Amino acid sequence: MVSGVDVGHDRVDLVIVGGGMVGVALACALAPTGLSIRILESRGDAPQSLIDALPGLSAEGFDPRVSALTCASQQFLTHLGAWPRMQAARVCPYTEMSVWDGCGRGSIQFSAAELHEPCLGHIVENRVTLSALYAVMGELNNIRFDTGVKIESVSPPDAQGVRSLRLAGGESLSTALLVGADGAQSRIRTLTGMGATEWDYGHHAIVTTIETEKPHRFTCWQRFTEDGPLALLPLADPSQRKLSIVWSTSPGHARELMALDDRAFCAELGHTFEYRLGEVLGCDRRYLHPLRQRHAQRYVQPGLALVGDAAHTIHPLAGQGVNLGLLDAAALAEVLIDARARGEAPGDERVLRRYQRMRRADNLQTAAAMEGFRRLFDDLPAPIRLLRSGGMSLVNRMAPVKQHLMLMAMGLRGEVPRLARRPLG
Repeated sequence: MVSGVDVGHDRVDLVIVGGGMVGVALACALAPTGLSIRILESRGDAPQSLIDALPGLSAEGFDPRVSALTCASQQFLTHLGAWPRMQAARVCPYTEMSVWDGCGRGSIQFSAAELHEPCLGHIVENRVTLSALYAVMGELNNIRFDTGVKIESVSPPDAQGVRSLRLAGGESLSTALLVGADGAQSRIRTLTGMGATEWDYGHHAIVTTIETEKPHRFTCWQRFTEDGPLALLPLADPSQRKLSIVWSTSPGHARELMALDDRAFCAELGHTFEYRLGEVLGCDRRYLHPLRQRHAQRYVQPGLALVGDAAHTIHPLAGQGVNLGLLDAAALAEVLIDARARGEAPGDERVLRRYQRMRRADNLQTAAAMEGFRRLFDDLPAPIRLLRSGGMSLVNRMAPVKQHLMLMAMGLRGEVPRLARRPLG
């Protein structure tokens, strides 16, 4: 890995724009093929500091950005060699999930024991996952990581699908395949004219780390209110009293909550959460994020593919965003590995369409389900709220339906990429 760029012209097999979890996971998955890979990251901070910090994270405060990683994501990260490093640092399994209607009496409880599984998933700080992936990448000699890179232009593909990039500072770079993994505001998506359908959810999300009076008992908690869902996610704290929150609410209410001092905010949070874990004793710095849904109209063009948030963003109410991105990376890696074995060019649109077929419909289905679920808990007339609450309780009593929902949420049903599948036996 190196920082900075050299002025000149370079040709590599694969360029990934974006050095986050999805982009680095894709690079690590493809490194065994022998492809020459270059990752371009716009931020100036080098990954070495995160790698160095990984062994000592257990003594530090928690990252406010966390992900609820599914079993499929865990399997993919295990395949890459990142998961053992993450376990050695800090991950928190959750074995139960409690969801209830704050405007009624409906509730659903999910338990790993019902499936004879050790857990339903893991809550992991994003920096833990990224640090472990950086450490894996650092041991691979065919990946170059450049920081502080701004891309000024991307050429249309030539007859072989090869694209050229011009970087700030004068360097030009050509590649058989360009992958946009550069987030929701993807510059690659914009520069290449890959349109996206998007709309505002009408929610802002407040995220922070809190401490509660009672232990979390390795349970994910979610209450649906008229303003939006409030989720409390257990963290790997010996006392079991540290949790990460994602409080999605109307923009006006979010601004009011952000204006409160810590004591008042904790009191309001405890009240809204119905004191399921007793009083909220304290909170770290709060962060506010506007929520929008985006979905690229296409994931691929000749010599180009989009993955992760560059291709899609969804509401965080079910914590599926990063899992969808990691499955994108696993699917694209699978397609490219198979294409290389057949002697096909990685930028061939026919090859890339296989990836799009594997992932776009599934991502759209998940986005639609999240949107429908969110709308179901909008401020609705009393008869609809009564039906909604009764429906939740009914599903809670239907074991086969609950088990199917849990398996889907864990990434153990549907078309799972080969690299993210649980081994047979």
